[in-house]
Amino acid sequence: MQFVNTFWALVPPIVAIVLALITKETYSSLFVGIVVGALFVTGFQPIETVNAIVNEGFVPAIEGNAGNFMFLILLGMMVALVNSTGASAAFGKWAARHVKTRTGTMIATFALGVLIFIDDYFNCLTVGSVMRPLSDEQRISRAKLAYIIDATAAPICMIAPVSSWAAAVSGVASDLDAGISGIQLFVQAIPFNFYSLLTFVFVIGLAIMGFDYGPMAKAELEAIKGNLGSLGNDEEVENTRASIWDMLIPVILLIVFCVLGLIYVGGFFGVDAWGGTDCAGDFIAAFGNTDAFKALPWGSLIAILLSIAYLLCRRVITFKGAMECLLKGFNAMAPAILILTLAVSLKNMTGLLGAADYVGAVMHSASKGLFMMLPAIIFIVACVLAFSTGTSWGTFGILIPIVTAIFEVGDPLLMIGISACLAGAVCGDHCSPISDTTIMASAGANVNHIDHVRTQLPYAITVAVISFVNFIIAGLVQNIWICLPIAIAMTIAVLFILRATIGKRVSVQAASEE
Repeated sequence: MQFVNTFWALVPPIVAIVLALITKETYSSLFVGIVVGALFVTGFQPIETVNAIVNEGFVPAIEGNAGNFMFLILLGMMVALVNSTGASAAFGKWAARHVKTRTGTMIATFALGVLIFIDDYFNCLTVGSVMRPLSDEQRISRAKLAYIIDATAAPICMIAPVSSWAAAVSGVASDLDAGISGIQLFVQAIPFNFYSLLTFVFVIGLAIMGFDYGPMAKAELEAIKGNLGSLGNDEEVENTRASIWDMLIPVILLIVFCVLGLIYVGGFFGVDAWGGTDCAGDFIAAFGNTDAFKALPWGSLIAILLSIAYLLCRRVITFKGAMECLLKGFNAMAPAILILTLAVSLKNMTGLLGAADYVGAVMHSASKGLFMMLPAIIFIVACVLAFSTGTSWGTFGILIPIVTAIFEVGDPLLMIGISACLAGAVCGDHCSPISDTTIMASAGANVNHIDHVRTQLPYAITVAVISFVNFIIAGLVQNIWICLPIAIAMTIAVLFILRATIGKRVSVQAASEE
């Protein structure tokens, strides 16, 4: 086991990521990474390698994500159902009368993403399906749509006290000696979560200032010319009977029943999914006790059944047509499910190789050096770990206990360190091609996954660099009323510098000049 708990544990995801960026082919790149990981785990023994790939990689990945796969399939069915009624086209026409600019469309997409703060998977797929017609109308590239979706999904969940992410963080921190409860630790860490907060400033700034840079600028200029970058199979159906309510009511049903599902599984109505009664009648406690993989399929199944009944009563679709949409929705989600299966299998390989223990040892070594620099170091370590493993939940699950062990209770650096850990987890997850949230954003926008990763990477890295600098400042100053205004001002200044140097104005006139 010479590869375990060493830098070699990070090699399989690095191989997969490099191959994906070079070849722009996701499936084979992830599979090669899995094979490399299995070879390391088994010491290059052929039979054991195949066994590890199947029984340590694919089988646990499918078992552990069955609920997630079901939610994806049901959401795909919902999207196909709404599109087939002509409701998406009706919504697009309505929105075009009220939101008449590219900037307005991007801000509206951002706002909807912020409003759906319950869960990142739910956020990605719902915002994508609702906003695609309007973004297409304004000739916004699918890559840009995917970036806005991805830039609001995980970051908003990471600063919303009522979200599946808050539940995960509070669960990790509940048994630690931090001097406060898990949910209190989560809330107190929000102001110093520079990456999440500055990503919002960055997205709004790009929309208002009307420019892009890097591969995204090329994608946006192509979109102005009519090449949106869609994977297809999302053509809108015209139906004179359809109205915007035929889209809004299914979405509202989905939101309401998913929330009810989350608190039901958490035990709000009496007994939770594990037989406990401690959270009965307590909304916050039930939300902190829930399991999104069980709750979201619960809510989406009820929502799709009621949506079918509503649309049949409205006579905008036939029963046969509704049943055909179920298969169409399943097929639409097959690529995302395959990528997610491969990505989770790769994570399983890095887990067997002890990537977490290796990174933890690096963190402890760093804590013996410059103490005030630790928040910035924690941020970088969390970024690298989340990027390599594709999981932000796994990252803060590993690092939060280490951070609480490094700092004393009551030390201001404890909360800044926790914030850096959470910010780095979101950042690395945001950049990683094997991240489930990044995969969901690609699915929500119906865009090639590697195109999404390639176009958003310069933006995510820009905000990451700004965040790193501000964690250095926070370690020295330790005052949020000074640090946060500096961070926001720095982000706005960087936007102006980018626009003046490498930024390209995106408009019909700019595209015609290319």
